[in-house]
Amino acid sequence: MGVLIVGGVLLGIVIGLAFMFMGNSGYMPWFSLKPVWEAPPEREDSGRGNGSFPMGETLIRSRVDGVAAFDLGTGAKRWEYLVPRRSDVCDVTEPDGSVALVSFGVEGSTEYGDLEPGKGCTGVIALDLTNGRELWRTTRVPASNGLDDAYGLTAVGGGLGVVLDGDDRPLMGIAVPGSHALRAYDLRTGTARWQAAMPKGCVPGQVTVAPKQVLAAVHCDGEVKLAAFDPADGTARWTVPLDARRGVEAAAVGFMSADPLVVSVQDEDDSGVRAMLAFGPDGRLQSRIDDVGDHGNIARAIVSDGRLVTLALYRGKQSTLERLVAFDLATGRELWREDLGGGLEVDDLEVKGDRVMVVATSRKSDDRFFVFDAATGDEEEDRGIRGGWGSATLYAYKDRFIAVRWGAGEPPVMAYERW
Repeated sequence: MGVLIVGGVLLGIVIGLAFMFMGNSGYMPWFSLKPVWEAPPEREDSGRGNGSFPMGETLIRSRVDGVAAFDLGTGAKRWEYLVPRRSDVCDVTEPDGSVALVSFGVEGSTEYGDLEPGKGCTGVIALDLTNGRELWRTTRVPASNGLDDAYGLTAVGGGLGVVLDGDDRPLMGIAVPGSHALRAYDLRTGTARWQAAMPKGCVPGQVTVAPKQVLAAVHCDGEVKLAAFDPADGTARWTVPLDARRGVEAAAVGFMSADPLVVSVQDEDDSGVRAMLAFGPDGRLQSRIDDVGDHGNIARAIVSDGRLVTLALYRGKQSTLERLVAFDLATGRELWREDLGGGLEVDDLEVKGDRVMVVATSRKSDDRFFVFDAATGDEEEDRGIRGGWGSATLYAYKDRFIAVRWGAGEPPVMAYERW
């Protein structure tokens, strides 16, 4: 009997030491993620990525010179599309069905921001993401020569491809040239459908498509507003201010979600709106979730299943902690919060179904993978990542986890699984 007790104690010590030294290393069975496959590095001059998303069994990854598709089962490259010679990719929409819009152009910014003819995000291509085949292309009138941060120039949905003219920075209060038109095309054929008439005194800044309306952030006589258009003919339906009480004169505005309609607003005025705003389909404000509060400073947010799941930085007495905070979009009420361990820095956040997934790095220990219940915030998994994660975008695919990287010379896509 004594021998059994001693043996049990020794076994417990061995297991405890194993957890102490291997628990977060990625080499502890049942508590780790291990690599399954990695795609070969791409060319040094085209490795820098600028966007990605999964589509069925395929991972779509856009980069500075084109778009490529990778098989999510094996990592094999299925196809590659290069934008016209000397052009760079500005942005790629997520698909409607299997078709996305790719905007592209030639950098031409000058010291004073003067426009150079033919420079900026001037081209748009409709791309079939099942085979990488170009379906049609058109041109657009840019508002600047810069290619960076050129998001919201195009949108897809309901069989439409929507293109914005005179875009990039009207919402920052900068006068812009161009037609300032919102144009819609049949997404698969490129047939012109309509051109929207902007509300009087307004020019559009960003666009998105919801199931039953086309939405734009617009700059109207010094104030930023939201406008909705009929997807059938482009008729204006409603226009509402971002802040009905004070208005917003100049702000960085981004669509976080089209359905439900959630907008991120960063007013340049120090006393202005800095929040995520949720609107109903009729443009009525439903809730406001401030970037800064007792939850901390919101650094990242994802809309999912009626919730806004955020990563917030909370400044404690001795250090800054990273925490997850979930809010109800209908009311703005906080649902739950979960502090991550000290010294951890979140590399990426993913919400899929009823799970919130986080990859965190630490200077003192190995990279870790967490899973939380999206409804309650309860921690369900804490795993070490074998070989580390690095800086990458996280996606969940079946029972695997996909890392999409951007550095030249790195594997552009890797897959991990539980071990």
